[in-house]
Amino acid sequence: MHGFSLVQGEGPLPQPHNRERADAGLEDFVRAAGADAELRGFAQEFASHGDGRALLRAIFGNSPFLSLCILKDMGFVRDFVSQGLDKPFEALLAGLDGPPPPSAPGQKETGPSRKEFAAHLRRAKARAALLIAVADLAGLWSLTQVTAALSRFAEGAIGAAVEFLLAQAQARGDLGHRGGYVILAMGKLGARELNYSSDVDLIALFDPERIDYRGKKTVQDLFVRLTQDLVQLLQERTEDGYVFRMDLRLRPDAGATPVALSTVAAETYYESVGQNWERAAMIKARQVAGDAAVGNDFLRHIAPFIWRKHLDFAAIADIHSIKRQIDVHRGYRTVSAPGHNIKLGPGGIREIEFFAQTQQLIAGGRDPSLRDPTTCGAISALRASGRLEQSVADELIAAYTYLRRLEHRLQMIADEQTQTLPQSDEGMKHVATFMGYESVDLFAEELLGHMNRVREHYGNLFEDSPTLGSQGNLVFTGTEDDPATLETLTGMGFREAKTVAGAMRRWHHGRYRATRSDRARQLLTALAPHLLKALSATANPDAAFTKFDEFLGNLPAGVQLFSLFHSNPGLLDLVAEIMGTAPRLAEYLSRNSSSLDSVLSEGFFDPMPPKDDLAHGLSVAIGDARDFQDVLDIARRWNRERVFQAGVRVLRGSAGAGSIGGLDRSRRNRHRKLVASRRGGVRRATRPAR
Repeated sequence: MHGFSLVQGEGPLPQPHNRERADAGLEDFVRAAGADAELRGFAQEFASHGDGRALLRAIFGNSPFLSLCILKDMGFVRDFVSQGLDKPFEALLAGLDGPPPPSAPGQKETGPSRKEFAAHLRRAKARAALLIAVADLAGLWSLTQVTAALSRFAEGAIGAAVEFLLAQAQARGDLGHRGGYVILAMGKLGARELNYSSDVDLIALFDPERIDYRGKKTVQDLFVRLTQDLVQLLQERTEDGYVFRMDLRLRPDAGATPVALSTVAAETYYESVGQNWERAAMIKARQVAGDAAVGNDFLRHIAPFIWRKHLDFAAIADIHSIKRQIDVHRGYRTVSAPGHNIKLGPGGIREIEFFAQTQQLIAGGRDPSLRDPTTCGAISALRASGRLEQSVADELIAAYTYLRRLEHRLQMIADEQTQTLPQSDEGMKHVATFMGYESVDLFAEELLGHMNRVREHYGNLFEDSPTLGSQGNLVFTGTEDDPATLETLTGMGFREAKTVAGAMRRWHHGRYRATRSDRARQLLTALAPHLLKALSATANPDAAFTKFDEFLGNLPAGVQLFSLFHSNPGLLDLVAEIMGTAPRLAEYLSRNSSSLDSVLSEGFFDPMPPKDDLAHGLSVAIGDARDFQDVLDIARRWNRERVFQAGVRVLRGSAGAGSIGGLDRSRRNRHRKLVASRRGGVRRATRPAR
């Protein structure tokens, strides 16, 4: 191409899906040069040259979004066509934090306003999106180069925005210097694997000890407001578009914490109630903006949380439940092409990521070589350590590369964050053409081949893992509802599936005293399928679940009771029955959870004993008392257990309310006499009443 540095890379360019739009786009391309003779000459030459014409037709005939980017910025198109892609891209990055030109001719430049700076970032984003797409479509950059470029631009834009907002805070007198505030990137940006039209997962932290705060409110107030401004600055859609959609929900306990946290609060959370899915998320975490020292110190402090050297069976089971594709290797879900989600569906990108991350969590504490944050890097490390066969590693990496490339094509069409293939024949034909296939059948054949291989390897990985249920997806990790889990809950009979899923996420976040320990949450993970199945078998599953939630909220601790449930599944069935059919007994149990111990005693489900036997049992129990306080404590506990036993007998229809009531009056009378008789026979309590 005479005078042009942009040349065709590996592989042919895709054909235009809409040929009429492709032809019209060539005409629009020349017209967009306007009256600029030099620019018009470039446009005419490029549109008539073989490689240039093929590239333009591939874009105009497949992507309305990229077509608009080209026509709005012809000067930039000329730059990267003439200079090659690398130099203009580096110039884009270097110019992110520079002020834009004055807003009016002759105006004195005093630094950009927020509106001007926002417009500057959005114009840079449109240019980066166009340049990276051209590099991808023309085969000039590999997938690794494409995702790295997308990540570098995102990191640069976020960093520039943070510095802009910190400078404003400093100018207002709120800060003496700009240190102490940091942005951590999670997910694909953290691993430098950002996709073409991606949300950016971030955590905002500040270290009060490194901040020279001079404002009137609090340090947290300042950085919460600054973080909210950061989201608006980058996410708000204006006439110039947007920069990135921001997602702050991966921060510690996102449902109950502000958008910016102190490093101490975040460290305390992870060390006390951090979950295994958060460990998986933290594998990819890195500092991308703000104070690098604060970010790096924080990540170093929580490294023991991420990389544990010793894991018990329950912890491994919980790791396996991060994304519970229950019995996926047995085929309860199928892989298909039209309408399939290539990220979240079976055989998709998430399963490849999950395949690598679970093995990293299990073995990475003892083997630092497995701590690579990138997906393909982690798979290669697993192969090098002997934990994965070469053929499996090769097939997973090939599938990941293919699916990520397809993901980019889907998103390039209209700059939408989508990973779902079209349902319609025409839509599938469009995607197949954009991927470079001559027919939908050839496209579907290769796609399904990759996904089925992923599904097979994923299933083999968990073939011997602990079974957590057979109802379907039951995923309560993360920060949002899993659609397949809501479907499972609805199928089980829960009308308020979202409420149930939200409550179970709260349990896993340690919102209740009973679920604050690692062990309690691990046991709860194993119990969840059985618990939900038992509650769903009641007359009103939603009401039963609500009562169980109240019961859980009243517990002072959970490990002992959850262990009891785990060892005695029938006890969990009984509790579910009570929650679903006997509200008053459920309330009683919520206040007296220790009564459940009596269920395991011999004869609990036998007919209620005669009055004389009850009296004798109480007398024997009180005989162990050391003082009068013990008499009271033993009598109260004995009474609670008998009340609970009587309630269960009435619930199950093996005793009548009338007979129980008469027995209750007699029991109370004998109870009073026995206590009174013991008052003079033991030393009066000197301890405070319990």
